[in-house]
Order: sequence, then structure tokens, then C-alpha cells
Amino acid sequence: MGKIGIFGSSFDPITDAHLFMAKTLADLCGFRFVEFVPCCQYRGDGKVTKTSDEHRWNMIQLAIRNNPLFRADDYEMKERAGIGKQYTYFTMEYFKQKYPDDEVYFIMGADLLANIDNPETPIHRRWKYREELIRENKFVIMSHGGIDMPKVISKSLLLRKYHDGTRFHLVDKGIAMEVSSKYIRDEIGMGRYPRYLMRDEVYDYIMKHGVYSKE
Repeated sequence: MGKIGIFGSSFDPITDAHLFMAKTLADLCGFRFVEFVPCCQYRGDGKVTKTSDEHRWNMIQLAIRNNPLFRADDYEMKERAGIGKQYTYFTMEYFKQKYPDDEVYFIMGADLLANIDNPETPIHRRWKYREELIRENKFVIMSHGGIDMPKVISKSLLLRKYHDGTRFHLVDKGIAMEVSSKYIRDEIGMGRYPRYLMRDEVYDYIMKHGVYSKE
């Protein structure tokens, strides 16, 4: 039995920061590997990625190929994130069934932790199945934007209820590298070329297919 990290995001595009964080967390947490799980382009929360599922999936494949520490699964793309069974709770159920002999952790940033059960958010807009998700899973939480992670937990009755010392692995050192996917999209859209913020194969793919170009 080992540990596996489930890294969900839009990956629009996947950057060297994503890979750096995945490798750092694998080292810190002892993951056998990290599974990249891109969300669907059309999500039930009303958000839409800038790039098609096909392009984002292809870029992930290029970024992680030949690296045994990284894998990818298109479960959320196939199921359409946020629709039907495409809430994070069901994503984790899927991976626990896929890897029944391993301990599966959901990787998220501190900003997502703050949104799960934010008391300042109307209850109907908070995460679906949030109590089941928290009660039945374990999480690796990455520092982000200076968010005080213990304070976030203390403000939520739900998070405090399950904060037993094993539920949340708070990581606030070693992953300060933050490269915004939006920054890359904006730079390319303005005709600039942020080549060294992603794998060469990903950059070449973006240029070849005109991804993020405003034309």
C-alpha cells in the first residue's frame, strides 16, 4: 500500500509550476506518483476554460511523458465537471476505486480550502457534498497567496469538525513558485512568448496550434 496524490486543476495550460509543485509534494508526502486530473471545459458552476479539453489534455500528455512520477486521467473531462457525478466527492470515489490498495490524497491550494465551506458564501453556493468529501478523504493543502490555512480551518465548523491531525496535510514551505496559467495566456494573446515557463513540448504545441492566440 502506498500514497497517491490527485492533482485537479484546469491546467490551461499546464506549466512548470504545476510540475514543480507535483514533484515537491511527491517528495514531501511520499507519493508513489501524482495523477493530473484536468476539469471539463464546461463546468456546472458556470465557469468555462479558455481552451478545449482536447488541447489541454494533449498538453498534459506532452508535459508529463517519460516521467514515471506523473500520470493523468481524463475522468472529469469524460464525466463533465460539476454535472451529474462530476463533483470532487465523486472524483475521489472514482480514484479510491481505481487504486483500492493505496491511500489517495486530494491536492488543493489554500484558496480552494477557503472556498469549501466559507461561512461568508451563501450556503447554496458552497461545495456540493462537502461534508462527505471532508469526512471520507484526506487532503494535501498547498500555501497560496499568503492565506493563513489554520485560520481558514478555524473559521469553518465543518473543517474544524474533521481536523484531527490526519485529515489535512498543510504544506507552507518549499512550493513558493507560482506561475499563473492566466499570465501565460495573456502574454501569448498579446503576441509575447513566455517560452521558459512551461515544457518546450507544450510551448511548441501552443505555437503550432495557435492556442491562446487572439487571431
